Amino acid sequence: MLGFHRCQMLVTGTLFLFIGHGFGTASAASPSFACDQVEAGSVEQLICQDEGLSALDRQLAEVYTAALKKASNEHPPMLKARQRGWIKGRDECWKSDDQQGCVQDLYQRRIAELQARYRLVPSTGPVFYACDNHPANAIVVTFFASQPPVLIAERGDQSSLMYRQPSASGAKYQGRNESFWEHQGQAMVTWGSAGAEMHCIEKQ
Repeated sequence: MLGFHRCQMLVTGTLFLFIGHGFGTASAASPSFACDQVEAGSVEQLICQDEGLSALDRQLAEVYTAALKKASNEHPPMLKARQRGWIKGRDECWKSDDQQGCVQDLYQRRIAELQARYRLVPSTGPVFYACDNHPANAIVVTFFASQPPVLIAERGDQSSLMYRQPSASGAKYQGRNESFWEHQGQAMVTWGSAGAEMHCIEKQ
């Protein structure tokens, strides 16, 4: 449950989403939330006990604060609600056989997502692709220098954020139901869970 007290947004068991001027008094080795009252066996306790996860939590707190400034005129306001949903998903990592890996992956992907969606890191593009010789299939892609690298692809009134994947050749990205695999100005793109693969060529 979340509550608001003037400038601060407090998350039960997790205090790291600040709208004010800083991140409290957490030390350099601590996460951005207080560890003295976390529940034993919880994901928060795991973060408190792991220096790498603590560092990722502090980084996310900084990125989230920067994103909040960019989202001040967002209508409807979605960032805070989506962050609450992300925290809920993160806390489900206690079910994973590799809790540390689960939490680390979620932090890294969330940081990259916010950096891309709110233009907090350098980007390349937009790059325009013509697909299957049909104007309705045209794809517009912007690449972001996050870690991991991500892109945002737009097709008509839809958009998809995709993460860079290991690939023997070219640059391969995967989103929820979309994929983009580019090599030397040509790309294979799938859009939607039942979408057919499209052959796309970069427009010069």
